[in-house]
Amino acid sequence: MIDPVLFSFKLFNFQVQLTWYGLIVMSGVLIGAWFAEREVRRRGENGEVLIDAMVWAVVAGIVGARLWYVMNAIIGGNTSYIEDPMSIIRPPIAGLHFFGGLLFGAIVLIIYLRNNGYDVWLFMDAVAPVALLGQAVGRWGNFINRELYGPPTNLPWGVLIPADHRLLQYADLSQYPVDTTRFHPTFFYEMILNVLAFLFIMWFSRRGDEDPKPGTLFGLWLIFAGFIRVFIEFFRPDQPRIGNTFITTSMLVAFLMGVAGVVLLLVRYGKLKLAMAEGWEEEYQVKEVKKPVSSRTAKAKVETVESIEVEEVKEPVAKRKAAAKKPAAKSTTTAKKTTTKKTSASKPAAKKSTTTKPAARKKASK
Repeated sequence: MIDPVLFSFKLFNFQVQLTWYGLIVMSGVLIGAWFAEREVRRRGENGEVLIDAMVWAVVAGIVGARLWYVMNAIIGGNTSYIEDPMSIIRPPIAGLHFFGGLLFGAIVLIIYLRNNGYDVWLFMDAVAPVALLGQAVGRWGNFINRELYGPPTNLPWGVLIPADHRLLQYADLSQYPVDTTRFHPTFFYEMILNVLAFLFIMWFSRRGDEDPKPGTLFGLWLIFAGFIRVFIEFFRPDQPRIGNTFITTSMLVAFLMGVAGVVLLLVRYGKLKLAMAEGWEEEYQVKEVKKPVSSRTAKAKVETVESIEVEEVKEPVAKRKAAAKKPAAKSTTTAKKTTTKKTSASKPAAKKSTTTKPAARKKASK
């Protein structure tokens, strides 16, 4: 069995631990973010925007995952968080719920994208399917912690669970011996199904020359993530149930997710009409950002303009110098020639004016 704690140290009055679970979960987040960033770039958008947004979304997701876990535990009858509320945030913090992380992280991501003028559907279609891959990686942390297992099984791939990690209903070692009792590895089932769903969505998104309509991949993610979790909940004896039914709270939420995905796809492809979906864009809207001119390019442009201005200034000066060097006689001759031409050209006009003078005098005498 692997020790869940990698190493620990004391900081003031707190015992700080680095666990395999935390390391694996963060690895899943980083791998998912890397894939999502590539998907955003493939659609022609700036991938760095997603990295900036993920800083806030991950923090909100961790807070939401913790709060959802606490709420789920209280619904299941755990009163420790009500009796000692500080245990919710007191280290070491143990217990996160995937649905809470998704909800809070998605809300913060959408707010960030809208405030900065980006197409929400473009980013949601890139991030949501990759969440399946990140969740699959994180499930290995459950294996190390020996948690999220199912009921006893005789199947060869069943896992051994130590006595100190057993649920109360399996704590009777005479009925469930430690060395021979194996349990369904529900975390492994979910991991395999999530990977397969992720691969299918990636294939679907690339099967044509163009991207699917905005919202399609998000709808597929809702369907797969929701109904896979509904299936897994049948093997989860640790989840609180609604009354005396077999339905757990997580099963109900997951089922609603799957139904929402089906409705979304029906609306997206015109099989179902909703007023709120009128005018839904057929293609992703990529934000056009003016790229700043680099200092080197700007300097080159300034130098070009300055050189042109210098040439324009120098040219008249050169002409003036050349004109000043010409002898004065030539200019006088040219002037004479010009005067001669003007005089000869104006002779007919002079004759006409001479013949009209007497008429003008007779009119004046009258």
